[in-house]
Amino acid sequence: MRRTLVSLCALQAALSPLAWADQAMADKPGIELQVIDINAAGDSEQATGPVQGYKATRSASATRTDTSIHETPQSISVVTREAVEDLGATRLQEALDYAGGVGRANNFGGQGLTSLTVRGFTTSEFYRNGFPINRGYPSMPDANTIERLEVLRGPAATLYGRGDPGGTFNVVSKQPSREASVTLGSQLNDQGMTRGTLDATGPLDEEGRLAYRLNVLGEGGETFRDHVETERYAVSPVLNWEVNDSTRITFEGDFMRNNAPLDRGLTRYPAQIGTASPDTFWGEKDVGKLHTDSNMAQLRFEHDLNADWTLGGGVQMLDGTMKGNGVEANGIAADGRTLGRNFNWRKLDWTDVDVQLNLTGHFNAGGFDHLLLAGVEYEDYDYKSIILRSSGAVSAYPIDIFNPVYGQPRPALTRTTTHDKENLKTWAAFLQDQVSLTERLKLLAGARIERFEHQYDAYITGVRSWEKSDSAVTPRLGLTYDLTDELALYASASRSFKPNSGASRLGGGFDPEEGKAYEVGAKWRTLDDQLSVEAAIYQIDKKNVLTTDPVDSTFSVAAGQVRSRGFDLNLVGNITSAWKVMGSYAYVDAQVTKDNTLRDGTRLLNIPRESASLLSIYEFQDGPLRGLGLGGGARYVAERAGQTANVPNFSMDSYTVYDALSYYKVNDKLRLNLDVKNLFDKEYEEGAFGNVYAYPGAPRTVQVGFTYKL
Repeated sequence: MRRTLVSLCALQAALSPLAWADQAMADKPGIELQVIDINAAGDSEQATGPVQGYKATRSASATRTDTSIHETPQSISVVTREAVEDLGATRLQEALDYAGGVGRANNFGGQGLTSLTVRGFTTSEFYRNGFPINRGYPSMPDANTIERLEVLRGPAATLYGRGDPGGTFNVVSKQPSREASVTLGSQLNDQGMTRGTLDATGPLDEEGRLAYRLNVLGEGGETFRDHVETERYAVSPVLNWEVNDSTRITFEGDFMRNNAPLDRGLTRYPAQIGTASPDTFWGEKDVGKLHTDSNMAQLRFEHDLNADWTLGGGVQMLDGTMKGNGVEANGIAADGRTLGRNFNWRKLDWTDVDVQLNLTGHFNAGGFDHLLLAGVEYEDYDYKSIILRSSGAVSAYPIDIFNPVYGQPRPALTRTTTHDKENLKTWAAFLQDQVSLTERLKLLAGARIERFEHQYDAYITGVRSWEKSDSAVTPRLGLTYDLTDELALYASASRSFKPNSGASRLGGGFDPEEGKAYEVGAKWRTLDDQLSVEAAIYQIDKKNVLTTDPVDSTFSVAAGQVRSRGFDLNLVGNITSAWKVMGSYAYVDAQVTKDNTLRDGTRLLNIPRESASLLSIYEFQDGPLRGLGLGGGARYVAERAGQTANVPNFSMDSYTVYDALSYYKVNDKLRLNLDVKNLFDKEYEEGAFGNVYAYPGAPRTVQVGFTYKL
């Protein structure tokens, strides 16, 4: 980590003269750069730009057009950069803890893109600037690159294609600014984490048509889990080129290396005599780490055909590898405390190419104003995996989970449990029209036609290769009516479609998931439009859902049909000019409605019936305490099933966690923070996986840090 911080300082020193030179250029007359202004006033907010405070008024995630959130017939939450900073978040999942109705599920042993729960379903549908980034097992994008993090509740298949009907996440990354600046940052906590960041931006030429942004991250150290040390490095460049007054081209990259042991958390076998301490690591401390390289490159463009029509799109390329050793559980011995384990080695590779082309235009027809979006998309996804394991016997490679003794010789790798290759090609076309039927009544209608060609090749005995083709039409219809200038009512209906991956225990593939959703809600602007309150009721039905095979957790089974009904309530904004809030309540009734083996009414894995959160910060505006922000957060999650089964192996208790948050803006350049996460040191489990694993939440953690703008 010391080398990382030294490297960051060296890079900062190299960039400082450039920043000074850029500032001098900015003072010269020339053409103004059409890029994001980080100091833009709130009245000029753009759908993909910065937000002052917590309350965003516009979004492009739900419609792919610059549309008022108040006029969008869908529940949307935006976690702004300011909220991310106030929370001291270093990961996307930390920022999403307060997004409203979003819970944690499988964290992939601390390695990859954590799956989350929204509206009763587990989802890993993450996008970055509208392009999919959840292919394979990539690392979670770092919070240092986030401009805004948007949560779309309900299906988004009409615009984004295959996906889960519960929800979709779109990361809007930081873009170049016309104001040159270099910001250094650091965060430390008492669990052993050390983190350094750099954020540099500004123009690169005298005319101001070329601008850059560069985010650099170095992080490492211990965690609250015994013998679990991690490292994380990332470089995220963005280059914006205004070719002329009509054409804009952006290159964006994100290149990350994540090194961490495979850590499944706690075991919860029914025959265990108890649950181990949350800090207990039952792997081997010297077995090594999994190394994940996640590389992303986007090339995006916009071209104004005239004042009303714009052609846009781009191409994204993903490339990733996860490779290394790990230890996983085989089962519990008769004494209820001796855990059988297997040593394993894996190598997972993935590549993905996604090409998009969109046409957006304003026109009047039939006496109505229209905002039309038409697009085509092509995606080619490849995934390869091989996993070798030692013996799967309960007596093999044993360890006492209550008194672990490390240092056993590694057993031989005698089994190949996974060896396969998968390719999925997608062709799609979609059309969406936003129509102003009257001054107060807005219609949104759209449909997507999509074709999938899926090929799965297996190279181990007992698993059969297969090929499958599917087509889908996913329509969407929504209405918004402004009952008053402050209160809008909306209703929507939509469908989703998602090909299932992998092979079943009995051989062959699975039918694709299909979902349909209905939603009715209200959006209220109050306190002079400083506070926004949204409420919605919904029903989502989904069939051909995959869940863990109760006979063999390395395989999946289709749970048949499931249904989720619920209610969302979200508020965000300012109570006063000094008091920022973000709060939510979610009630979810998610259960199996039809299946060959699961009883009707069986609860779904990781889904609480109720959850709530509140983030509240007060920043002193005047006097000797000016610039001091004090507040905190509270999160409540109800009891959850640890398995989708008639009689689950275990359940996770409800919990409430409190965070104490504070910062001090010493001046325009220096910001200090002191946070205490999980203030009362509550023991809890944040999510379950594979019938027997539950990952513990972090204990009380003190975190301090700063950002300094040169």
